[in-house]
Amino acid sequence: MITINVDKAKSIAHDMRRAARAEEFKPHDEVIMKQIPGNSAAEAEAARAAIREKYSVMQSEIEAASTPEEIKVALGLT
Repeated sequence: MITINVDKAKSIAHDMRRAARAEEFKPHDEVIMKQIPGNSAAEAEAARAAIREKYSVMQSEIEAASTPEEIKVALGLT
């Protein structure tokens, strides 16, 4: 029988969440950092705020999970 350490699974899930969030931030970070003409920094920051909210909810769902299946659902893997 295989047993899964849920605390370790949560830690791994948080690492996956952080990596995914960083990838979504990249295009918006470049607009803000480079101040690319034709791209609004305000729009980029609004997009970043939406991304932060999305991953904040995901973080809460991961923490509330009590089974590996719930962690997968929180990550959107099912």
